[in-house]
Amino acid sequence: MRRLWLIFAQTATISLAILFVVSTLKSDLLPWGGHGAIATIREAATGQAGKMSGFSAAAGKATPSVVNIFTSKKAPGNPLTDDPFFRRFFGEPGQNDETRRSVSLGSGVIVSPEGFILTNHHVIASADEIEVALSDGRKSLARIVGSDPESDLAVLKVDFGNLTPVTFGHSENIRVGDVVLAIGNPFGVGETVTMGIVSALGRSHLGINTYENFIQTDAAINPGNSGGALVDASGNLVGINTAIYSQSGGSLGIGFAIPVSLARSVMEQIMAKGVVTRGWIGVEVQDISPELADSFRLSDTRGALIAGVFRGGPASLAGVKPGDILLELDGRHVDDSSSMLNQIAGLEPGKTAALKILRGGREMQVNVTVGKRPKARND
Repeated sequence: MRRLWLIFAQTATISLAILFVVSTLKSDLLPWGGHGAIATIREAATGQAGKMSGFSAAAGKATPSVVNIFTSKKAPGNPLTDDPFFRRFFGEPGQNDETRRSVSLGSGVIVSPEGFILTNHHVIASADEIEVALSDGRKSLARIVGSDPESDLAVLKVDFGNLTPVTFGHSENIRVGDVVLAIGNPFGVGETVTMGIVSALGRSHLGINTYENFIQTDAAINPGNSGGALVDASGNLVGINTAIYSQSGGSLGIGFAIPVSLARSVMEQIMAKGVVTRGWIGVEVQDISPELADSFRLSDTRGALIAGVFRGGPASLAGVKPGDILLELDGRHVDDSSSMLNQIAGLEPGKTAALKILRGGREMQVNVTVGKRPKARND
């Protein structure tokens, strides 16, 4: 009896040991193993995912219209390379031309099926060679149709077929809080879409361009995004990404884009004439500070103080004097010096503009024949 009990105990012990090993290492072999369980999984129907994909439709609409721009220019050479003795020992300078070229990158937007591309002036400034890469992988050299440093815009031309031009939106209809997408080539990593909102409108006095009326956005804009598209939630172009405020070189959530209304006006002039023609009346202006408003007994700081008048210029010939305060231009209120510059720039040279000014506490109207803005001068 004792022998039978020992055999039973040993058999039970071995069985339990085998069961422990199997349950630990191969639990799926057991009928109660977790891997053999049947679970009911709910899965979205095909096509339903598109309805939940946020702004993919807007990104898909605009992305084929955004291009990567690569520019290169020859770096300054060492004057010793022209010395015969130097050449004898170190070779001809042409042997190392590739190592003496600096390369930069940016973005651009296809604006017409004929191959016109809108970008920033600073992206292509001083470039010896400009290469454009489309979203489908095609590449081509581009030529400059014209550029405008004062608005930081430029137009390029490529000879491509089957292009997808962007759909122009209306920047005057966007509001603070609207969702926008920034599309470009940040840091050269490739085409990238970031999302944010319109943080502010009409940003000026930033010292970036002569003419400033920026859209501010918190959509991530980084080096390489310059010249790329800022689009609305429908994929329509509302701005050209231009600059960021950053102490690190990366995005801090403060980016600036040129409104499409201004960009389109500049673009159409460049495409038609190769240059941009702006109105000019020949004055220097400054904003009205609270202290100036008190001294002139003004109720607010709206308007622009005429700080100087160019001798022989349109304003001088019309009788405008330093110390006058410009209140209205052709019936439109002047808010500050920046808005005044933009309003005058939009006037057609040769036309007459009505200026409402304040002089000695008395309002008066002066008619000025608008001139053509010369280069490197102030209005």
